[in-house]
Amino acid sequence: MDCIFCKIINGEVRSNIVYEDDYVVAFNDLNPMAPTHILIVPKKHIATILDISDADADIIGKINLAAKKIAEKFKFEDFRLVANCGKDAGQSVFHIHYHFLAGRRFAWPPG
Repeated sequence: MDCIFCKIINGEVRSNIVYEDDYVVAFNDLNPMAPTHILIVPKKHIATILDISDADADIIGKINLAAKKIAEKFKFEDFRLVANCGKDAGQSVFHIHYHFLAGRRFAWPPG
């Protein structure tokens, strides 16, 4: 498999890992969009949110728990958690991942 996130998970590609457990790994984004921009990635390869099965529900819950633990570790009370699904929505790596963004004020709609 030629998935960069799988290679990071397997230790084939180095990354600045900030959190890891049995289900997920989290590391700093190489192109940050906020002062803190961490990618939270399940260790199981799932290409897009549309590929999540009922059997993956626990993994998705673990991602949210990882976000909470990262917020506590870095003492953030405010953060944004974003997942893109599909090329037109901005997904560039087809292994589901969640962007943990913090350290600045966010507005909605973005702009």
